[in-house]
Amino acid sequence: MPELLVATFYRFIRLERHAALKAPLEACCEANEVRGTILLASEGINATIAGTRRGVMAVLEHLARDERLADLTWRESRAEVPPFRRMRIRLKREIVTMGVPDIDPARLAGTYVEPADWNALIDDPGVIVIDTRNDYEVTLGTFKNAIDPEIAAFRELPKWLEARIDPARRPRVAMFCTGGIRCEKSTALLKQAGVHEVFHLEGGILRYLEEIPAEESLWEGQCFVFDERVSVGPGLEVGGLELCRACGWAIEAEGRRSPRYRAGVSCHRCKGTTTPDQKRRFAERQRQFEASRNPTNASRAPPDGGNA
Repeated sequence: MPELLVATFYRFIRLERHAALKAPLEACCEANEVRGTILLASEGINATIAGTRRGVMAVLEHLARDERLADLTWRESRAEVPPFRRMRIRLKREIVTMGVPDIDPARLAGTYVEPADWNALIDDPGVIVIDTRNDYEVTLGTFKNAIDPEIAAFRELPKWLEARIDPARRPRVAMFCTGGIRCEKSTALLKQAGVHEVFHLEGGILRYLEEIPAEESLWEGQCFVFDERVSVGPGLEVGGLELCRACGWAIEAEGRRSPRYRAGVSCHRCKGTTTPDQKRRFAERQRQFEASRNPTNASRAPPDGGNA
């Protein structure tokens, strides 16, 4: 199988009648054998897609025919195995769910900071550095001295910020996330609240890991990604972790040796939290996944329920 191109992109832009984009985009992805996830909302587009370079570029060219997306930029990485099982295009209220109305990152976002300048900013003791990602992402890795809000979902961040960031104290705040979209929306929220000095890492953690040499990096650990790679490290090298498809947490080698771990069904964190019926459904989903990857071994897949 040829090396696959993974393209990640988003843009906050007013997309009137965004639902009309879905069917032609689905047809283009299918024709070019491109898989991944694309979210469309009135506030913009958010996507990660994968396929051959020719296929991915065809999809990007299709999007660029819409003048609102003509200057869309994307970040590239490589994959040796397909990072997505299928193509999903979803119509959403928000391309990243914060749940706060009237936030407009296209108009009111913080100051972009290039990866080359990020270390100097977050090394400043007068700067509050905030990781805007969810708890299961932060547990794999984060920037040195960053604050972890300990949130389970992005929609919990506004309440956390309101309780801890007082605009009257004139704070200097630096925010970051995986690819830039969540911190862009978070900085817009703080700007709207009256915080004037708000910064965010342009291109997110992924661009930082791609551009900053490991010996100069202030990043510690792995970066969770939302595809079959699970995590990446310096140079965007795949981290070798697996994903528990029951709870969504990444599993390291030690966790996979746990007697509570069963691929696709449970891990040491969640085995006691799901019902027997859920475990049976997870087992069937895993059986179908394994069969799709290796049809000749489909008959060897464990029976429904297994030892769950």
